[in-house]
Amino acid sequence: MAFFQDIMQSWQEILNQLQTRAQAADTLLAEARMAAHDTIASPWLDIGLIRASGEEAPGFLHNLFTNDVANLPEGGVRRAAFCTPKGRMLADFLIWRDNEDFLLQCAADVHGAMLKKLSMYVLRSKVKLTDASSTHAVIGLAGPGANRIAADVGCTLPAPLATEKFTHGQFLGLELNRYQIIVAAGFVTEIWPEIAKRARIVGTPAWRWTEITAGIPRIVAATQEQFVPQMVNFDRVAGISFKKGCYPGQEIVARTHYLGKIKRRMIRAHLANGAAAPGTTIHAPETGEQACGIVVSTAPSPEGGLDLLASVQTSCIEAGVLHIGTPEGPHLRLLPLPYPME
Repeated sequence: MAFFQDIMQSWQEILNQLQTRAQAADTLLAEARMAAHDTIASPWLDIGLIRASGEEAPGFLHNLFTNDVANLPEGGVRRAAFCTPKGRMLADFLIWRDNEDFLLQCAADVHGAMLKKLSMYVLRSKVKLTDASSTHAVIGLAGPGANRIAADVGCTLPAPLATEKFTHGQFLGLELNRYQIIVAAGFVTEIWPEIAKRARIVGTPAWRWTEITAGIPRIVAATQEQFVPQMVNFDRVAGISFKKGCYPGQEIVARTHYLGKIKRRMIRAHLANGAAAPGTTIHAPETGEQACGIVVSTAPSPEGGLDLLASVQTSCIEAGVLHIGTPEGPHLRLLPLPYPME
Protein backbone atom coordinates (compact mmCIF):
# COMPACT_ATOMS: atom_id res chain seq x y z
CA MET A 1 0.00 0.00 0.00
CA ALA A 2 2.83 2.42 0.80
CA PHE A 3 4.34 1.80 -2.64
CA PHE A 4 1.04 2.60 -4.32
CA GLN A 5 0.65 5.79 -2.30
CA ASP A 6 4.17 6.92 -3.30
CA ILE A 7 3.31 6.40 -6.98
CA MET A 8 0.14 8.43 -6.73
CA GLN A 9 1.91 11.22 -4.84
CA SER A 10 4.52 11.42 -7.58
CA TRP A 11 1.84 11.53 -10.30
CA GLN A 12 -0.10 14.16 -8.37
CA GLU A 13 3.05 16.30 -8.21
CA ILE A 14 3.26 16.13 -12.02
CA LEU A 15 -0.37 17.23 -12.31
CA ASN A 16 0.10 20.06 -9.82
CA GLN A 17 3.15 21.38 -11.68
CA LEU A 18 1.26 21.43 -14.97
CA GLN A 19 -1.68 23.20 -13.40
CA THR A 20 0.53 25.90 -11.89
CA ARG A 21 2.61 26.37 -15.03
CA ALA A 22 -0.43 26.74 -17.26
CA GLN A 23 -1.58 29.90 -15.46
CA ALA A 24 1.02 32.08 -17.24
CA ALA A 25 -0.15 33.72 -20.48
CA ASP A 26 3.18 33.19 -22.27
CA THR A 27 3.09 29.50 -21.33
CA LEU A 28 -0.45 29.15 -22.68
CA LEU A 29 0.60 30.64 -26.02
CA ALA A 30 3.76 28.53 -26.25
CA GLU A 31 1.89 25.32 -25.46
CA ALA A 32 -0.85 26.12 -27.98
CA ARG A 33 1.85 26.46 -30.63
CA MET A 34 3.30 23.11 -29.57
CA ALA A 35 -0.15 21.57 -30.00
CA ALA A 36 -0.34 22.95 -33.53
CA HIS A 37 3.05 21.67 -34.69
CA ASP A 38 4.51 18.99 -32.40
CA THR A 39 3.63 15.71 -30.76
CA ILE A 40 2.08 16.60 -27.41
CA ALA A 41 1.04 14.71 -24.30
CA SER A 42 -1.30 16.14 -21.70
CA PRO A 43 -2.32 14.56 -18.38
CA TRP A 44 -5.99 15.41 -18.07
CA LEU A 45 -7.09 17.49 -15.12
CA ASP A 46 -10.66 18.18 -16.16
CA ILE A 47 -12.41 14.84 -16.74
CA GLY A 48 -14.02 12.21 -14.55
CA LEU A 49 -14.65 8.51 -15.12
CA ILE A 50 -17.62 6.34 -14.17
CA ARG A 51 -17.45 2.54 -14.22
CA ALA A 52 -20.63 0.63 -15.11
CA SER A 53 -20.52 -3.06 -14.23
CA GLY A 54 -23.06 -5.86 -14.01
CA GLU A 55 -24.79 -8.19 -16.43
CA GLU A 56 -27.49 -5.66 -17.30
CA ALA A 57 -25.10 -2.73 -17.84
CA PRO A 58 -25.29 -2.77 -21.68
CA GLY A 59 -29.07 -2.46 -21.79
CA PHE A 60 -29.14 -0.03 -18.88
CA LEU A 61 -26.75 2.39 -20.60
CA HIS A 62 -28.40 1.86 -23.98
CA ASN A 63 -31.72 3.09 -22.57
CA LEU A 64 -30.21 6.31 -21.20
CA PHE A 65 -27.93 7.65 -23.93
CA THR A 66 -28.32 9.04 -27.43
CA ASN A 67 -26.09 6.38 -28.98
CA ASP A 68 -26.13 2.60 -29.32
CA VAL A 69 -24.35 1.17 -26.28
CA ALA A 70 -25.93 -2.29 -26.23
CA ASN A 71 -24.12 -3.18 -29.46
CA LEU A 72 -20.83 -1.50 -28.62
CA PRO A 73 -18.23 -4.14 -29.52
CA GLU A 74 -15.04 -4.94 -27.65
CA GLY A 75 -12.54 -2.47 -29.05
CA GLY A 76 -15.19 0.13 -29.93
CA VAL A 77 -15.75 3.67 -28.66
CA ARG A 78 -18.95 5.71 -28.71
CA ARG A 79 -19.70 9.35 -28.16
CA ALA A 80 -23.08 9.80 -26.50
CA ALA A 81 -25.15 12.41 -24.69
CA PHE A 82 -27.36 12.15 -21.64
CA CYS A 83 -30.33 14.49 -21.99
CA THR A 84 -33.26 15.84 -20.03
CA PRO A 85 -36.78 14.74 -21.06
CA LYS A 86 -36.84 17.98 -23.11
CA GLY A 87 -33.84 16.80 -25.12
CA ARG A 88 -31.33 19.19 -23.56
CA MET A 89 -27.83 17.87 -22.90
CA LEU A 90 -26.78 17.38 -19.29
CA ALA A 91 -23.44 15.87 -20.30
CA ASP A 92 -21.56 14.38 -23.20
CA PHE A 93 -19.74 11.10 -22.70
CA LEU A 94 -17.05 9.00 -24.30
CA ILE A 95 -17.92 5.34 -23.66
CA TRP A 96 -15.82 2.22 -24.17
CA ARG A 97 -15.53 -1.31 -22.82
CA ASP A 98 -13.05 -2.31 -20.13
CA ASN A 99 -13.28 -6.11 -20.24
CA GLU A 100 -16.81 -6.87 -19.01
CA ASP A 101 -17.41 -3.34 -17.74
CA PHE A 102 -17.94 0.04 -19.40
CA LEU A 103 -16.04 3.24 -18.71
CA LEU A 104 -17.85 6.55 -19.16
CA GLN A 105 -15.88 9.79 -19.42
CA CYS A 106 -17.32 13.28 -18.95
CA ALA A 107 -16.27 16.75 -17.82
CA ALA A 108 -15.01 16.85 -14.23
CA ASP A 109 -17.35 19.60 -13.09
CA VAL A 110 -20.45 17.55 -13.98
CA HIS A 111 -19.01 14.14 -13.13
CA GLY A 112 -20.30 13.90 -9.55
CA ALA A 113 -23.78 15.07 -10.48
CA MET A 114 -23.91 12.65 -13.42
CA LEU A 115 -22.86 9.70 -11.28
CA LYS A 116 -25.64 10.56 -8.85
CA LYS A 117 -28.19 11.17 -11.62
CA LEU A 118 -27.44 7.95 -13.50
CA SER A 119 -27.54 6.00 -10.23
CA MET A 120 -31.15 7.11 -9.74
CA TYR A 121 -32.12 4.99 -12.76
CA VAL A 122 -30.52 1.77 -11.49
CA LEU A 123 -33.40 0.73 -9.21
CA ARG A 124 -33.47 -3.09 -9.34
CA SER A 125 -31.28 -3.42 -12.41
CA LYS A 126 -28.21 -5.64 -12.07
CA VAL A 127 -25.91 -2.68 -12.59
CA LYS A 128 -23.33 -1.02 -10.37
CA LEU A 129 -22.04 2.51 -11.03
CA THR A 130 -18.83 3.64 -9.32
CA ASP A 131 -16.41 6.54 -9.52
CA ALA A 132 -13.35 5.35 -11.49
CA SER A 133 -11.53 8.69 -11.59
CA SER A 134 -8.95 7.66 -9.01
CA THR A 135 -8.30 4.18 -10.40
CA HIS A 136 -7.11 5.36 -13.81
CA ALA A 137 -4.93 8.12 -15.23
CA VAL A 138 -5.98 9.69 -18.53
CA ILE A 139 -3.39 11.20 -20.87
CA GLY A 140 -4.17 12.98 -24.12
CA LEU A 141 -1.76 12.37 -27.01
CA ALA A 142 -1.67 14.08 -30.40
CA GLY A 143 0.76 14.50 -33.26
CA PRO A 144 2.96 12.52 -35.63
CA GLY A 145 4.98 10.81 -32.88
CA ALA A 146 1.98 9.00 -31.42
CA ASN A 147 2.81 5.77 -33.27
CA ARG A 148 6.28 5.57 -31.69
CA ILE A 149 4.84 6.10 -28.21
CA ALA A 150 2.25 3.40 -28.79
CA ALA A 151 5.01 1.01 -29.86
CA ASP A 152 7.02 1.85 -26.73
CA VAL A 153 4.19 0.64 -24.49
CA GLY A 154 3.57 -2.45 -26.63
CA CYS A 155 0.52 -1.22 -28.54
CA THR A 156 -0.53 -0.35 -32.08
CA LEU A 157 -2.40 2.88 -32.77
CA PRO A 158 -6.17 2.38 -32.90
CA ALA A 159 -8.44 3.65 -35.64
CA PRO A 160 -10.78 6.55 -34.86
CA LEU A 161 -13.37 5.60 -32.23
CA ALA A 162 -11.62 2.32 -31.50
CA THR A 163 -9.35 0.97 -28.76
CA GLU A 164 -6.20 -1.13 -28.53
CA LYS A 165 -5.06 -2.77 -25.31
CA PHE A 166 -1.60 -2.83 -23.80
CA THR A 167 -0.34 -4.39 -20.57
CA HIS A 168 -1.61 -1.78 -18.12
CA GLY A 169 -4.31 0.05 -20.05
CA GLN A 170 -5.79 1.06 -23.38
CA PHE A 171 -5.16 3.45 -26.28
CA LEU A 172 -8.32 5.14 -27.54
CA GLY A 173 -8.47 6.58 -31.05
CA LEU A 174 -10.28 9.89 -31.30
CA GLU A 175 -9.89 11.90 -34.54
CA LEU A 176 -7.43 14.17 -36.35
CA ASN A 177 -4.43 12.20 -35.07
CA ARG A 178 -5.67 12.49 -31.46
CA TYR A 179 -5.61 9.71 -28.90
CA GLN A 180 -6.19 8.99 -25.23
CA ILE A 181 -4.08 6.71 -23.09
CA ILE A 182 -5.97 5.12 -20.20
CA VAL A 183 -3.56 3.72 -17.63
CA ALA A 184 -4.23 1.84 -14.40
CA ALA A 185 -3.26 4.34 -11.70
CA GLY A 186 -0.64 2.13 -10.09
CA PHE A 187 1.38 1.92 -13.32
CA VAL A 188 1.18 5.45 -14.72
CA THR A 189 4.63 6.44 -13.47
CA GLU A 190 6.14 3.47 -15.30
CA ILE A 191 4.68 4.59 -18.62
CA TRP A 192 4.96 8.35 -18.21
CA PRO A 193 8.78 8.58 -18.69
CA GLU A 194 8.51 6.89 -22.10
CA ILE A 195 5.79 9.32 -23.13
CA ALA A 196 7.69 12.34 -21.82
CA LYS A 197 10.79 11.39 -23.86
CA ARG A 198 8.93 11.53 -27.15
CA ALA A 199 6.31 14.27 -26.68
CA ARG A 200 6.12 17.89 -25.58
CA ILE A 201 4.28 17.99 -22.26
CA VAL A 202 1.45 20.52 -22.20
CA GLY A 203 -1.39 21.46 -19.88
CA THR A 204 -5.12 21.04 -20.32
CA PRO A 205 -5.68 24.31 -22.28
CA ALA A 206 -3.41 23.17 -25.14
CA TRP A 207 -5.16 19.82 -25.32
CA ARG A 208 -8.51 21.61 -25.32
CA TRP A 209 -7.32 23.51 -28.41
CA THR A 210 -6.94 20.20 -30.28
CA GLU A 211 -10.49 19.32 -29.20
CA ILE A 212 -11.80 22.61 -30.56
CA THR A 213 -9.88 22.16 -33.81
CA ALA A 214 -11.52 18.75 -34.16
CA GLY A 215 -14.94 20.35 -33.61
CA ILE A 216 -15.76 18.21 -30.58
CA PRO A 217 -18.11 19.81 -28.02
CA ARG A 218 -17.74 19.35 -24.30
CA ILE A 219 -20.67 20.06 -21.99
CA VAL A 220 -19.64 21.60 -18.65
CA ALA A 221 -21.65 22.92 -15.71
CA ALA A 222 -22.01 26.37 -17.31
CA THR A 223 -23.66 24.94 -20.44
CA GLN A 224 -25.85 22.16 -19.06
CA GLU A 225 -29.41 22.13 -20.47
CA GLN A 226 -28.52 24.71 -23.12
CA PHE A 227 -28.39 22.48 -26.20
CA VAL A 228 -30.30 19.82 -28.04
CA PRO A 229 -27.47 17.55 -29.31
CA GLN A 230 -27.70 18.75 -32.92
CA MET A 231 -27.09 22.34 -31.74
CA VAL A 232 -23.50 21.31 -30.94
CA ASN A 233 -23.10 19.13 -34.07
CA PHE A 234 -23.38 15.92 -32.08
CA ASP A 235 -24.95 14.26 -35.10
CA ARG A 236 -21.79 15.17 -37.10
CA VAL A 237 -19.37 13.54 -34.65
CA ALA A 238 -21.18 10.18 -34.43
CA GLY A 239 -22.83 10.98 -31.09
CA ILE A 240 -26.44 10.05 -31.98
CA SER A 241 -28.06 6.88 -33.28
CA PHE A 242 -31.40 7.51 -34.98
CA LYS A 243 -32.11 3.76 -35.22
CA LYS A 244 -32.15 2.88 -31.52
CA GLY A 245 -35.05 2.90 -29.11
CA CYS A 246 -36.17 5.41 -26.54
CA TYR A 247 -34.01 7.37 -24.11
CA PRO A 248 -34.68 10.58 -22.17
CA GLY A 249 -35.34 13.35 -24.70
CA GLN A 250 -35.41 10.97 -27.69
CA GLU A 251 -38.64 12.37 -29.11
CA ILE A 252 -37.20 15.92 -29.26
CA VAL A 253 -33.88 14.77 -30.74
CA ALA A 254 -35.61 12.64 -33.38
CA ARG A 255 -38.12 15.35 -34.29
CA THR A 256 -35.28 17.83 -34.73
CA HIS A 257 -33.58 15.39 -37.10
CA TYR A 258 -36.51 14.19 -39.18
CA LEU A 259 -38.31 17.52 -39.49
CA GLY A 260 -35.09 19.42 -40.24
CA LYS A 261 -35.75 22.06 -37.60
CA ILE A 262 -32.16 22.70 -36.54
CA LYS A 263 -32.14 26.41 -35.83
CA ARG A 264 -28.71 26.47 -34.19
CA ARG A 265 -25.44 24.89 -35.17
CA MET A 266 -21.98 24.88 -33.69
CA ILE A 267 -19.25 26.98 -35.27
CA ARG A 268 -15.51 27.30 -34.75
CA ALA A 269 -14.18 30.84 -34.46
CA HIS A 270 -11.20 32.96 -33.44
CA LEU A 271 -11.30 35.82 -30.93
CA ALA A 272 -8.27 38.07 -31.38
CA ASN A 273 -8.96 40.27 -28.36
CA GLY A 274 -11.11 39.91 -25.27
CA ALA A 275 -12.16 37.10 -22.99
CA ALA A 276 -14.71 34.32 -23.25
CA ALA A 277 -15.68 31.21 -21.33
CA PRO A 278 -18.31 28.49 -21.72
CA GLY A 279 -21.71 30.12 -21.40
CA THR A 280 -20.64 33.55 -22.72
CA THR A 281 -23.27 34.97 -25.06
CA ILE A 282 -22.86 35.56 -28.81
CA HIS A 283 -24.57 38.51 -30.52
CA ALA A 284 -25.39 39.56 -34.07
CA PRO A 285 -26.94 42.67 -35.69
CA GLU A 286 -29.95 40.60 -36.78
CA THR A 287 -31.04 39.90 -33.20
CA GLY A 288 -30.43 43.32 -31.62
CA GLU A 289 -29.92 43.15 -27.87
CA GLN A 290 -30.95 39.50 -27.73
CA ALA A 291 -28.20 36.88 -27.80
CA CYS A 292 -28.06 34.59 -30.83
CA GLY A 293 -25.75 31.97 -29.38
CA ILE A 294 -23.62 30.64 -26.53
CA VAL A 295 -19.95 29.73 -26.27
CA VAL A 296 -19.41 25.98 -25.81
CA SER A 297 -15.66 25.86 -25.13
CA THR A 298 -12.53 28.00 -25.49
CA ALA A 299 -8.76 27.56 -25.56
CA PRO A 300 -5.68 29.72 -26.18
CA SER A 301 -4.92 29.93 -29.90
CA PRO A 302 -1.48 29.38 -31.48
CA GLU A 303 -1.87 32.78 -33.17
CA GLY A 304 -2.71 34.54 -29.89
CA GLY A 305 -6.14 35.25 -28.52
CA LEU A 306 -8.66 32.43 -28.23
CA ASP A 307 -10.17 29.79 -30.46
CA LEU A 308 -13.64 28.67 -29.52
CA LEU A 309 -16.70 26.62 -30.33
CA ALA A 310 -20.11 28.28 -30.08
CA SER A 311 -23.68 27.27 -30.81
CA VAL A 312 -25.27 30.02 -32.92
CA GLN A 313 -28.50 30.63 -34.82
CA THR A 314 -28.00 29.42 -38.38
CA SER A 315 -29.34 32.66 -39.89
CA CYS A 316 -26.69 34.64 -38.01
CA ILE A 317 -23.95 32.24 -39.07
CA GLU A 318 -24.90 32.82 -42.69
CA ALA A 319 -24.76 36.60 -42.21
CA GLY A 320 -21.27 36.18 -40.77
CA VAL A 321 -21.13 39.11 -38.31
CA LEU A 322 -20.84 37.87 -34.74
CA HIS A 323 -19.75 39.55 -31.51
CA ILE A 324 -18.78 38.13 -28.14
CA GLY A 325 -20.43 39.11 -24.86
CA THR A 326 -22.48 42.11 -26.03
CA PRO A 327 -23.81 43.48 -29.36
CA GLU A 328 -20.78 45.81 -29.40
CA GLY A 329 -18.30 43.21 -28.16
CA PRO A 330 -15.19 41.98 -29.98
CA HIS A 331 -15.72 40.50 -33.41
CA LEU A 332 -15.41 36.76 -34.06
CA ARG A 333 -13.64 35.44 -37.16
CA LEU A 334 -15.18 32.21 -38.41
CA LEU A 335 -12.90 29.20 -38.90
CA PRO A 336 -13.64 25.99 -40.83
CA LEU A 337 -14.77 22.80 -39.13
CA PRO A 338 -13.13 19.50 -40.09
CA TYR A 339 -16.41 17.82 -41.05
CA PRO A 340 -19.23 18.68 -43.47
CA MET A 341 -22.36 20.33 -42.13
CA GLU A 342 -24.72 19.27 -44.93
